[in-house]
Amino acid sequence: MPPTIRTIKACGVEAAGGAWDAVRVPRSAGLDALTILGHRSGAVLEDPAAPALYFFIPRGTVAEWDVGGTRILGADDYVVIPPDRRTQGPGPHWRICPVPDAWTTDATVLEAALRDAVTARAGRIR
Repeated sequence: MPPTIRTIKACGVEAAGGAWDAVRVPRSAGLDALTILGHRSGAVLEDPAAPALYFFIPRGTVAEWDVGGTRILGADDYVVIPPDRRTQGPGPHWRICPVPDAWTTDATVLEAALRDAVTARAGRIR
């Protein structure tokens, strides 16, 4: 495991595909999915520069993923991780702070919430 690299705002850069994989989601759909998930969500990171949310899922739990606008991050991908309790920007911050043993969201539940969020959002746009 490579050492954590510290960035200017005390964030670390961590490789996905180790303890977890991540799902990068457009901010608007991610916020809707977060509402749908409620207490079933693990840690959620917001990157306002993207703008995107990152949900963490157990490593290797997704063989196929086809939710429009989202991307699974695994081996060879990296995520900027802010300090554990940073809940405001500027820069990356937590929408839901990580808790030991509760970093991840069940991939199947997340996929369903994202599908519902994308479908609902498409219905509002029409």
